[in-house]
Amino acid sequence: MTQPAPPLAPRAALRWAVVRNAVRRVAPSTILELGCGRGGFGARLARMATYTAVEPDETSWQAAHDQITPAGGTVIHGDHHKAPDPGTYDLVCAFEVLEHLADDAGALAEWLPLVRPGGHLLLSVPSDPERFGPWDEHVGHYRRYSSDQLGERLAAAGAVDVTLRHYAWPLGYALDSVRDRLATRRKSDVAQSTVEERTAGSGRVLQPAARLSGLAIRAGVAPFVALQSLSPRKGPGLVALARRPT
Repeated sequence: MTQPAPPLAPRAALRWAVVRNAVRRVAPSTILELGCGRGGFGARLARMATYTAVEPDETSWQAAHDQITPAGGTVIHGDHHKAPDPGTYDLVCAFEVLEHLADDAGALAEWLPLVRPGGHLLLSVPSDPERFGPWDEHVGHYRRYSSDQLGERLAAAGAVDVTLRHYAWPLGYALDSVRDRLATRRKSDVAQSTVEERTAGSGRVLQPAARLSGLAIRAGVAPFVALQSLSPRKGPGLVALARRPT
């Protein structure tokens, strides 16, 4: 029996609905995910194509390995420099990673060559810079992005045919408010840790553990998945799909 994919938190479930559609549209044979966290998306992507991931945080890497290997994927402990066969992947993904990097422009310039010529880069980031708040600091974000900012950074890295859409309207705004309140109560955690330490632990925060909780989240989020599809220009999350020129 195939091991079920791990449950997704509400925000991730909203994101996955958009990501899944983008992946289906591109129809890749090979996928590389950068910073796969605990493997929530990876366990799903590994069922859609030949899948490889890298994850620098050791605790998250072990969890991702346990989730993704049964689905036929490979998870490597390290960053994008550890990715095998650079320049050969149909699709390279990085979900909620770019905002954790001080030099995001430099990262994109290194990520795009991992894609084969004519292949695609798929990213997700938090949107709306004016909404940067306690939760962003709590999990080690350097920034949030507007559509224009993310599009400009992708273009500067050499990507073409960039398409962007927001997600998580309207539920994401409520989820952000709850997370900001939670982070405000934990201000001492931020004061006593570095951005790198907060980034390393960010993939382990507020993650559902039980399969039943995952089913409940999926059922509760389902109406909002339909709602967000009606408003691709609104929502506190942003997904970008771009192509490496041939």
